[in-house]
Amino acid sequence: MFTPSEIAQQPETWRTTFSIFEQNQQKIASFLDAAGVREPLEKRPAVMLIGAGTSDYVAQALEFLFRQKWGCEVSSVASTDLLPNMEEYIVPGRRYLWISFSRSGDSPEGVAVLEQAIELYPNISHLVVTCNADARMVEVCRGVERTQVIVLDNAVNDRSLVMTSSFTNMVVMGHCLANAWSIAEYKPVLEQLISAAEDLLMRVAVEADALTERNFSRVCFVGSGSLASVAKESALKVLEMTAGQVKTMSETVLGLRHGPMAALDKETLFISFISGNDRGTKYARDLLAEIGQKQVVAERIALGPAHAEAEVAPFCDRYLALHLDVEDVYRPAVDVIFGQLLGLYFSVAHKLNPDSPSPGGVINRVVQSFRIY
Repeated sequence: MFTPSEIAQQPETWRTTFSIFEQNQQKIASFLDAAGVREPLEKRPAVMLIGAGTSDYVAQALEFLFRQKWGCEVSSVASTDLLPNMEEYIVPGRRYLWISFSRSGDSPEGVAVLEQAIELYPNISHLVVTCNADARMVEVCRGVERTQVIVLDNAVNDRSLVMTSSFTNMVVMGHCLANAWSIAEYKPVLEQLISAAEDLLMRVAVEADALTERNFSRVCFVGSGSLASVAKESALKVLEMTAGQVKTMSETVLGLRHGPMAALDKETLFISFISGNDRGTKYARDLLAEIGQKQVVAERIALGPAHAEAEVAPFCDRYLALHLDVEDVYRPAVDVIFGQLLGLYFSVAHKLNPDSPSPGGVINRVVQSFRIY
């Protein structure tokens, strides 16, 4: 079984990903300079972060960080949306940098988007981040102007159907890219993330194992800002690894009230990823309090920075404290470990193989080929 070790290896592999960036920093920074990232504000490119499924959630996890660090207009666009509607995303005459994330580098949508964009819009700059040195996307970029490929260590090219260490390592590479010209300033942030993740892995495994005994039929995850991506990815991990036997949903903290709260019931495990900023903490606290007053879920768990525990803990059944002091934009790689472990333990509790939880082949490690138009 690959999944447990692929989850456990994450903190240490982040150092390897950081080293890969350091070794290629000059080449990458030169590419980003050529793409216009440091030019006067009005000349900088519009940046599109592209992926499918979990790789799309990588993009969503990084959107705010890139906007802050680069001062560019940044948007995350799923390749599953981009492929059938590409011309609707392109403003003629505008400068673009597309950053594509893909574990395998072979997903049909990702490959087709890259091929079509290179052919139809040759002025777009493309940066590909993948975990597979033999990826089709790597081949597509070979010898093409305005392209750059970053291949992560083969150890994070997850063998399991589900993406775990590939997700967090692509996020960490995104952190490095956002700090491309000041990478030394990011290193202490990374060390905090590693330390917090190592601590969380030990504590949350016990928590996740205990939760499987409760026979929850549904798990709802909420988060805001960069943590909204964690809620989405966590929901996907539980859904994938239980082959849909545990239903999941994700929402933003404030979005839940606008209809989705109707799906909560007494068999629902409710999990909130708590923002580290004061305003975000208060919104999450108030939602937890409201759900408690309405008695619409079986259990409420909050995961967030230790400094928010005193404010939030009275309004949930358990508060899982993260021992780190970084902005929310850096947290997805750590927070998502809870969702990954929940998926793993729920999968085992349902007598499934987490590496291949879909015995009928409904879902696969790499999306099966389909007709491209």
